[in-house]
Amino acid sequence: MAQEDYYKVLGVDRNASEQEINTAYRKLAKKYHPDLNHEPGAEQKYKQVNEAYEVLHDKQKRAQYDQFGSAGVNGQGGFNGAGQGFGGFGDFGDIFGDIFGQGFGGQRQRVDPTAPQRGEDLDYTLTIDFMDAINGKKTQVSYTRNETCGTCHGTGAEKGTHPITCDKCHGSGYMTVTQQSAFGMIQRQTVCDKCHGKGVIIEHPCKTCHGAGVVEAKNTIEVDIPAGIDNGQQLRYEGQGEAGKNGGPYGDLYISYRIKPSKEFERRGNTIYTTVPISFAQATLGDEIKVKTVHGEKELKIPAGTQPNKKFTLRGEGVPYIRGGGNGDQITTVEVKIPKKVNEKQKEALVDFVKASGESITPQGKGFFERLKDKLSGED
Repeated sequence: MAQEDYYKVLGVDRNASEQEINTAYRKLAKKYHPDLNHEPGAEQKYKQVNEAYEVLHDKQKRAQYDQFGSAGVNGQGGFNGAGQGFGGFGDFGDIFGDIFGQGFGGQRQRVDPTAPQRGEDLDYTLTIDFMDAINGKKTQVSYTRNETCGTCHGTGAEKGTHPITCDKCHGSGYMTVTQQSAFGMIQRQTVCDKCHGKGVIIEHPCKTCHGAGVVEAKNTIEVDIPAGIDNGQQLRYEGQGEAGKNGGPYGDLYISYRIKPSKEFERRGNTIYTTVPISFAQATLGDEIKVKTVHGEKELKIPAGTQPNKKFTLRGEGVPYIRGGGNGDQITTVEVKIPKKVNEKQKEALVDFVKASGESITPQGKGFFERLKDKLSGED
């Protein structure tokens, strides 16, 4: 599949993290595995998913692929099938164990399908205001998840009944199938077509969950947003994901934070950046002004002779460190404003100032002030 984009195959962004690539792979591999999906084209899709993962989960191969495309991993990224386990797809070790249980390919003992299984994790994106990210906030988050059925308590069976062991697979969830091949008779394990891999049969399904053991429900939790949370950061909330199976624990909820931009402040990490205007007179003579920070107004001393675009550091007036230890700083840049219009007295005062400086100019209205602005901006 040299023409296929590996990132598109896994459904991830080109900047996806290793965890995002692993998560996407697990879902797709489980979805298209030939033992679980018998639809036309599923096996080919499964091969594509594995090929993409073998390249993208390896840092060196991924770097070569990003730079040269599929040609950069030719001879490294494909699946040659020589001594590489199931279907020639290579040995993916623990990741296949996570998807299909220990013993993938029949080489190790499979997980008991009736054993407790942890629920799936959920992802949620929470958008908050700029200042809420600075100060922290308590809020409520509501979302839909699968919860353990309260009627059957997760068994899937009607009250007073219980699931029975599948008589076809004897509770393993799998059957051994013998097939003729070019190499003779071979055996492989496939999902039991009677219990569909569950290992049990529910003769009298629960009327509430219809035998699923879980019901879709709205879940609301209180979230304590820490002061200093940054855009794109993710926090884990234990036990707030999907319900487990067979009495297994709930998965976790991962909340990714998206911060709305501010009109007054720019944030880079724990540092805040602002720009404040001052007049020509303030820059020349000096002054003490009030500057807005994320913690309120603060005094800022402007020394005499301050040049345009001078940067001042306000220590500790930035974003709190999320794990404690104080705040970052605020960097404030002063922008010297040149008036577009002046009255006669102001004009005369400026001309006197120029003369006192030993300069000789020919005022030309607006053009004069534009040149004065350029001159000031060009000073060291």
